[in-house]
Amino acid sequence: MRTRWRMALLVALLVAAALGAGACRKKTPPVARPVMPPPAATTTPARPPAPPEPVGESPVVAEPAMAEDTMASRTLDELNRDSPLRPVFFAYDSAEISPEAQQALNANAEVLKKYQSWVVTIEGHCDERGTAEYNLALGERRAVAARAYLVSLGIPAERLKVISYGKEFPFDPGQTEEAYAKNRRGHFVITSK
Repeated sequence: MRTRWRMALLVALLVAAALGAGACRKKTPPVARPVMPPPAATTTPARPPAPPEPVGESPVVAEPAMAEDTMASRTLDELNRDSPLRPVFFAYDSAEISPEAQQALNANAEVLKKYQSWVVTIEGHCDERGTAEYNLALGERRAVAARAYLVSLGIPAERLKVISYGKEFPFDPGQTEEAYAKNRRGHFVITSK
């Protein structure tokens, strides 16, 4: 019964967010194309005009500067949907940063150094085993460990917020070891840019 209530609440929140996001969007005005003035009337027959010079289009080159511009122009929802920040995964009943988690955090630190105005919330998650209280505390330790590692790499602490969801928002609702491993994570959400 409690799970149904949570699912109904989650669905209602998602619908409200989707409706609210669509209603707040500004419509861009259409762009007017330049119109050539009519030719001047002359009394003597003139030579037909020369054909227009072909317009050379520069080839589109994917450069790092172009990628930054598109990243900077994206909304928070778009950034978080296709997040450049990788999650970090933890061993069972652990908040220790593994070598794989270090690699993900090193990559995240590089992204955060590029976009120095971004503020990120690190969400601590757990699998469903254990009590709610224990998992909330473990999720917080995981988020704090990821934050401490990023701070040690030079990311300012005031840009990194932490929150624990414990076992409340599983990534994979399955009850296998593979599903549990996906749920033991630190998830990164860009909250401000």
